[in-house]
Parts: sequence; C-alpha cells; structure tokens
Amino acid sequence: MGREEQIVSERLKKVNELKKIGVNPYPYKFDVKNYAKELQKKYEKLKPEERKKDAVKIAGRLMSSRDLGKIAFGVLRDNTGNIQLLLQDGETDKKIVEFYKKYTDIGDFVGVEGTIFRTKRGELSVLVKKLEMLSKSILPLPEKWHGLQDKEERYRKRYLDLIMNPDVKEVFEKREKILDILREFMKDKAFREVETPLLQPLYGGAEAQPFITKLNALNMTLYMSISPEIYLKKLLVGGMERVFTICKNFRNEGIDRSHNPEFTMMEAYASYWDYNDVMKMTEQLLETLTKKLNGNTKISYQGKDIDFKAPFKVMRIEEAIKKYAGLDPCDISALKRETQKIGFSGTKDEMVQFLFDEKVEEHLIQPTFIIDYPKSICPLTKEHRKNEEEVERFELFVNGMELANAYSELNNPVEQEKRLREQIKEREKSGKFLAHLEANELDEDFVNAMKHGMPPAGGIGVGVDRLVMLLTDSASIRDVILFPFMKPLDAKKEKMEVKRNNG
Repeated sequence: MGREEQIVSERLKKVNELKKIGVNPYPYKFDVKNYAKELQKKYEKLKPEERKKDAVKIAGRLMSSRDLGKIAFGVLRDNTGNIQLLLQDGETDKKIVEFYKKYTDIGDFVGVEGTIFRTKRGELSVLVKKLEMLSKSILPLPEKWHGLQDKEERYRKRYLDLIMNPDVKEVFEKREKILDILREFMKDKAFREVETPLLQPLYGGAEAQPFITKLNALNMTLYMSISPEIYLKKLLVGGMERVFTICKNFRNEGIDRSHNPEFTMMEAYASYWDYNDVMKMTEQLLETLTKKLNGNTKISYQGKDIDFKAPFKVMRIEEAIKKYAGLDPCDISALKRETQKIGFSGTKDEMVQFLFDEKVEEHLIQPTFIIDYPKSICPLTKEHRKNEEEVERFELFVNGMELANAYSELNNPVEQEKRLREQIKEREKSGKFLAHLEANELDEDFVNAMKHGMPPAGGIGVGVDRLVMLLTDSASIRDVILFPFMKPLDAKKEKMEVKRNNG
C-alpha cells in the first residue's frame, strides 16, 4: 500500500469511528462569530503571556498541527488569514484534547470556541475550550515545500493552489476590486449595465472563429458569443444612450500567455461620442483604477515600470510601422517582400495589420493609442472624417499587449450593409470559416435595427483578464482566471501527478 492509500485508509477509519461515538464528521453548520484578521487587529497590543476572557468562536481549515504532550498547537486558516490554536492540559478539557489528537488531521475543517491568549513567544492564540469537527478531509494536502510546484498542476487543481499559496488568493481578491472599480467608474459616467446573449444565432462584432453548439428543441445551430457588440448597438437604437456589459466571450482560437478560449471583456457604447471622447474616458478609467488600487498611476510589470498617468502617447498605425518596422506602408512592394519572408500574403491593408502585429506591438511598453486603421479590416467602424481609406479606430497597447479596442461607430445603415456583404465575399474568397456557411450570412436584423436610426456613438472593448494581469504583475492570463482552460491529462498521467504532489 502506497503512502497516500495508507493515509486515505486511516482517515476513512477515523470517519467511521467518529460516527460510532455519535459525532457527525460533516455537520450542517457552525455559528461563526469571529475571523482571524479581525482578532489579530483587535488584540495586536496584547502582551506576551497576557490573556483575555473574551469568548471567541472561529472556524477554518487546520493547516498545521503539533503535539507536544501536555500542550498541542494548530494553525487555523479562515477566509481572512491564520490564527494559532492552543490546547493545554489544565486549560482545555481533557476530552477535547484527546479528541483533537486522535481525530483531527491537517486539512480538516474545525470550529473552535475559546479565549484569547498571547504566548511567551508572542503568537496570538485561541485557547481552545470547545472543538467541533466540521469536515473530515480524506485526501492529504500537498507537502508544503515539495508538493504542487508545477504551474500546470496548480492551474488544474486551483482549489489546492488557493490552499497552499495565499498570494494566489490575493490576485483574485484584487481582480474583484478591479471589477468593482470598473463598474463604479462606468456608472459614475452614466453608463447602464446590461446583459447580452451568450448563445447567438449568428456571430459578429469581431473577426474570430466561434464555438458552435446546437439547440435541440429547435434543431438549430447556435454560436457562443465572440462579442456583445451587435446587441449593445441595438440598445443604442432603442434609446439606451450609454450602455456597458462585463461578460464572457468565447473564441475558438489559439491558447498562449495572453489568450484563453473563454475570457472576460468590458464593452461599452456612448451615444453622441466619437473615438476621441472614448480615448479621453479610457485614460480617465485607467488613471482612476491604478490610483484606487495602488495610490498612484505607476505599476511594475515583470520588471518594467509602466505609468498610466494621462495623457497617453498617440501614434497613427502608419507612423508606428515606419518607426518600429522601418517600412513605408504605402510601398506595396516593400510590404510584400517583408511579409513573404514570414510566409504571409494578403491585401495591402492585411499586410499592414500583419506587420504591425509582428514587428510593432512588442515595442509599445508604455500606454500607447494606435489610431486610424485601414478601412477594409474594420467593417463596423466609421470612415475617417479626413481620409476615406481609413477608419476612426484606436487600439490601446501596454507592455506589447492589446488592452482595448475602440471606434467611432458606423451608423450609416446603407454603408454598414455594403461593408458586411463585402466581408462575407472576402471570407468566401479566402475560405475563412467556410465550414460554418450559415455564419457567413448577413445579419439582417442588425442592419434593419440600424435602418431605424442609430445615433452617432463611440464604443470600446477592454480585455479584463489582460488588465488584471498588468495590475497584479501576473505573467500569464492563466494566473488571473480561476479555472483557465487546460489540455486534459490522460488518466495514468493524472494518477502519477497526484502521487507526486502528495509525496
């Protein structure tokens, strides 16, 4: 019998023994009155060997345990932090001490009642008077120093990662704060939060490969949302002047340090704005966010200092290609030579976008707005007021990563229909997405909605996961998603991983 099997056997035996003595190892509730952090703060001035008669009642997971004969120690962790448990002959009922030593293991959830005491060594402790088993753990936790070191395994077993690495929990607490600040900021700007469908009969709002599913009741093909854009614009038509949503999007594409198939976006639209207004709001948003999180606009990301103080740098896409790729975007021959070296071919505008992605993005470390993109690659964007070959679009880059994408929104229904039809033709010509021909249909409902009149508007999509990456100094998008997508392990390998983590 292996070590883990032996531990499981012993713990199952304890479960049965508890039942025999009339103790439910999995009771229904426990009336928590106190939390570790609250107690640490309340009694921070308590001197060594000083005690308080105040009754406390606390619950959590047992993270360590030591039996020193007449005295036993444990470390209990709750949602707020750790606190030491102290069981001592003459202070703690003998039956409680025996119960603790005989039936509890590291990993168990316990509830305790007692009084506060600071040890001679200065450790704030709960002097235990009563103890209750709340959940008997069967599998052992990974060893503190040797278990759960592999990043992949930590992502797969996030529950263990959260137990063994408190700093991971801090990342997700910060993520929650970021979302709270985002919502507060948008509502202060008079944006209304709405919800849009995740299951859609046609996909649109972005150029991406969708996930496909089926509604059995209607024998109907549906697509997981790649963007909420079309629905939010319909709300502008309906008279909701400023709307935003924080939602999941799904794109059936590559997986890397900044891409997960399922990801979170904040998308917002404001009637009567253009992309200049959206640019100003974006600067204000990120300035506000960093100040509320850190007290100033500066962050350190993977060893690089980044400052979100407005105004951000602004560059036209052509200017950026000239500066960082050393190419003139108007020189088609030069574009072809350069893109062919990397095995790419396409239209002039597609080559411009490709070279920007390949040779420019990595240089954009400080917050930088790249503006005024070629018209043919932006079918939902308004034509530039000064150049009919371009559109009023910006993308925000930070640390070589796209963080936001925004437009002056196209609201001419005739032009919109024309561009969508051209996009479908290009897809068919190139063979893109031809496995899903129904997705190449024109979204007539969207066009008809726009024919009723859509106000001029500015819109933006912000990658929430990437934003959290930057603001928590996390190297990978998987570090900021509680349950990121992972390639399945085969059963044999998974069993070996479990054994390795548990020693």
